[in-house]
Amino acid sequence: MDRGAFIEALIELVNNEDVLGVSREVNDLRVQFNDFLIEETRKAQVAQLKAEENNEEPEDDSWIHTLKEEFYAIYTPYNEKRKSIRLAKKKEQEENLQAKRMLIARLKDVVEKEENIGLAFSAHKEINEEWKKIGDIPRDVRHQIQQEYSRLLEEFFYNMNIYKEIKEYDFKKNFDAKTELIERLKLLLEEENIKEVEAGIKQIQNEWEDVGPTKQELWEEIKDEYWKTVNAVYERIRLHYENLREKRIENLAKKKELIGKLEKVLAKSRTSIKEWNQDTKTIIGLQETWKTIGFGPKKENDQVWKTFRGLCDTFFKEKSEFFKSLDAEFEKVVEVKKGLIEKVNELKDSQEWGPTTKAIINLQKDWKKAGNAGQKNEQKLWKEFREACDFFFDEKAKYFAEKDKEFENNLKVKEEIILEIKEFKLPENKEEAISALKAFSKRFADIGFVPANVKDKIYKEYKEALFAHYDSLDMKSIEKEKIMFEARINTIKGSGSAEELFFKEKQAIREEMKQVKQEILQLENNLGFFSTSKGKNPFKEQVKKNISVAESKLEALKAKLKMIPNE
Repeated sequence: MDRGAFIEALIELVNNEDVLGVSREVNDLRVQFNDFLIEETRKAQVAQLKAEENNEEPEDDSWIHTLKEEFYAIYTPYNEKRKSIRLAKKKEQEENLQAKRMLIARLKDVVEKEENIGLAFSAHKEINEEWKKIGDIPRDVRHQIQQEYSRLLEEFFYNMNIYKEIKEYDFKKNFDAKTELIERLKLLLEEENIKEVEAGIKQIQNEWEDVGPTKQELWEEIKDEYWKTVNAVYERIRLHYENLREKRIENLAKKKELIGKLEKVLAKSRTSIKEWNQDTKTIIGLQETWKTIGFGPKKENDQVWKTFRGLCDTFFKEKSEFFKSLDAEFEKVVEVKKGLIEKVNELKDSQEWGPTTKAIINLQKDWKKAGNAGQKNEQKLWKEFREACDFFFDEKAKYFAEKDKEFENNLKVKEEIILEIKEFKLPENKEEAISALKAFSKRFADIGFVPANVKDKIYKEYKEALFAHYDSLDMKSIEKEKIMFEARINTIKGSGSAEELFFKEKQAIREEMKQVKQEILQLENNLGFFSTSKGKNPFKEQVKKNISVAESKLEALKAKLKMIPNE
């Protein structure tokens, strides 16, 4: 509901002729209006804090006070009028009670003392007409007074042994009227609007009391059904307000739980912008949750709201003071980030993609380490820094997009060579065969790079196709090992990852050389055990032979190491 709607709704209600009939609606509207003012006051306070943080002029919130005065200028006269009406009504009900007691006394005299049937009936009629004219009496004695009057009426009619036909007709008519009232009572059990239920049962009970007696043999049954239904309706009304009270108690507990969470947030120590922003998000979330919770019991509802609002105000005040203390720190960060912007602007036009990429990434890391330059400067500086970075990476992307086209063409050529290798028939002459395979390796290596996502796949296919031919050559073990290693080196040259693979090859060979050297050293130590022996010793000869084999292996490994180019 907007601000103007509260005034319009209040004017419409207070102009209603039934002042007491709209009392509950006016009270509900006032509670909603007070909650609206509380929420708008909170929003104004938050807006004022944000304006102070942004060095902006806060919005004028004087309308809240003006609206409150306008609302209560209408509500207060109505409330006084309602009080006076209630007092008058109470007084009137007491007067009506005295009048009905006097009529009961008169009727009792007629029943007990009047012997003339005509005069008795005339007196009864007069009393009954006066009874109907009397308005409401206090509810707490209504049942007792009506019961006493009804009992006297029943006694009167049973004492009157005249006009039997008229009496029978009246009994039947009264029975039908009371039956209809019971049915109307039952419909109230299905009515959703509790205000309609309250108004309806009051009206029906007044009408019931105005209906005369019925046959004695039918009275107990219909009376029991009537009171059973009345009690059921009142039980429904009671349960409604009981549930409403329980719901408000639940709402109060939820609000107190939110206050507990809020107190935990305030108790935390915050030393960084990130922590303040995270806790601000938490506070705002708690405020949003608060809005979704309905009213609590009136007495406690106002108090918990004051507590909650006070804690929120304390948090935002502390936040404001924290950010004021950061201004000097922000200025230092501003200077650092301006320096980073100058550096990235110097680099952005470079086409040395690898080194420049690393340099800019390092600048981006430095940007993160520099911290926050404050709400006033951070976004502006970041935009300038990011635009320079984006310019470089966009240019790099364009360059490599062109390269990708070239790589795609290289891929097609390499796939054709692989197919050619697979279909190639080796010459019977071993030298010619090796020469042909080397030629394939050179052609493959001379072709440029292929797309990175298929680099390993195409190299694997190429190596498997080429080495299938080398494996089929009839060569001695040492010769074949040398030729196969040389072929391996040539295939690596065409892999697209030569530098990395050559480094791994060197590492593997050096590790193997280290193991062979340790093996030779151990064998030479073992040979020392046989230095004093005379004559031929088969164990000593075997050790010497093993040393010779290990030394040959070491020389072969050294030769392999020399074959690996320094990429």
